[in-house]
Amino acid sequence: MSLSKCVQRIEESITLAITAKASAMKAEGHDVVGLSAGEPDFDTPENIKQAAIKAINAGMTKYTPSSGTPALRKAIVEKFKKDNGLEYKPAEVMVNCGAKHSVFLAVMALVDPGDEVLIPTPYWVSYPEMVKCAGGAPVVIETSAAEELKLTPAKLAKAITPKTKALILNSPSNPSGMVYTRAELQALVPVLKAHPQVWVISDEIYEKLLYDGAEHVSIASLDADIFKRTITINGVSKSYSMTGWRIGYAAGPLTIIKGMGNLQSQETSNPTSISQAATLEALTGPQDSVAKMVVAFDERRKYMVGRLNAIPGVKCSTPKGAFYVFPDFSSYYGKKFNGKVISGSVELCNFLLEEMKVAAVPGGGFGADKHLRFSYACSMETIKKALDRIEEGLKKLS
Repeated sequence: MSLSKCVQRIEESITLAITAKASAMKAEGHDVVGLSAGEPDFDTPENIKQAAIKAINAGMTKYTPSSGTPALRKAIVEKFKKDNGLEYKPAEVMVNCGAKHSVFLAVMALVDPGDEVLIPTPYWVSYPEMVKCAGGAPVVIETSAAEELKLTPAKLAKAITPKTKALILNSPSNPSGMVYTRAELQALVPVLKAHPQVWVISDEIYEKLLYDGAEHVSIASLDADIFKRTITINGVSKSYSMTGWRIGYAAGPLTIIKGMGNLQSQETSNPTSISQAATLEALTGPQDSVAKMVVAFDERRKYMVGRLNAIPGVKCSTPKGAFYVFPDFSSYYGKKFNGKVISGSVELCNFLLEEMKVAAVPGGGFGADKHLRFSYACSMETIKKALDRIEEGLKKLS
């Protein structure tokens, strides 16, 4: 049997692979401490759950319009206006089966075989694979610690070719937690305006998880021309602890949103009706649960960064958003354990999981092999236990 070229081109998500391996070890009775999962450890807020129960009891269990219920699309329009300074019509908004699905639909609607899509490092692991599935070529733009792992105007300009179709931006970032400032995004605008064929796919799923006074800015809000060729993507998975509800949403020019809608209508028919009712409550109901999560994440963030920087040879910048740290462990590469060389992030993660029972994600999957990604979307107890084990394990390397 020959699989399709699309399937042959793409690789398994490294984050899900690590999580699956850790889960299998737990099932075998191992005391595995997980810092790999990208979902909050908080329950979905009660008001949101009750909205879903009410929807079930009211019989909201049938098909909805493919691109989302009118009430939810209207609420998303209001959210974009209030939070991001973006003016959309309901027809320019669609609801998807998670923000990952939103990004995938945007890529599939834009990219033809041979098109290039610019992806700055470190990137979320799924971006290049989505581009490959569309037949496009992911063009990775290397960033550096000196640039705070952010794309600069000079590097953007250098990477654009006549084949460039889109740029994928992610702020706050998975995996680094960095947040583009208003000035940094504004500096990219003239470069993009000089190349009118280049679209922007702006993944803003971690928008509300910010620290140290950081501001979230949507690049589409900075310039009228850029607004017309930006697809802004968000969702409720992270900010409202609704990962399993699978609702994301996208907004952009009518033509592209209609195209994405046509794709969705043939793929999933529509996002889950009950989840849409819950999302409506998430966006329009009380927001205090978000603030509580941010306070807890902030405490864990500071603790984790402090502990990591106290380990000899580890360098960890302080993230301003999301719920990840992305420390540099490259000083340990080349060392050995039981004759096995730790040659990079994959080998170090395998060592930590197999020997120390700590699950982390290799930075190589994000295009930054010097790093590992740790999530602090878990209890402080879990974080302390994991860091104790990591410190102990690193001492075993020689």
